[in-house]
Amino acid sequence: MASEAPEHPLPTSQTDHTHAAHGDETLSPLEQEVLDEYAKLLGNLNNMSTLLLDLSNSPSAAILDGLRGLERKTSLVFTLLKASVYSIVLNQQIGEDNQDEDLRGSMGPSLGGGGGSEG
Repeated sequence: MASEAPEHPLPTSQTDHTHAAHGDETLSPLEQEVLDEYAKLLGNLNNMSTLLLDLSNSPSAAILDGLRGLERKTSLVFTLLKASVYSIVLNQQIGEDNQDEDLRGSMGPSLGGGGGSEG
């Protein structure tokens, strides 16, 4: 039978109908139904492959709009994070400055000896 096969194979459903018409083989209804379902599956997979190729070559506007929105939200979160870090650092510096002033203030009168008014 391999010598009888055409150079360009036909889709499965056409081959089966050709064999059935020539009387070479007879397929049970279940076998024919299975072969038809495989042919449909092949067509669906080819369609899906074409659609995926189109999507990969040119992204859709909806995807691009979604990515723009995500970019805006991400930049907003980044800005808020930077502001929070800046606030924390600034509060730490203010706290350190206050501690330094408190230390200077408590050490100032004791260093002078307390006898500056007599004299």
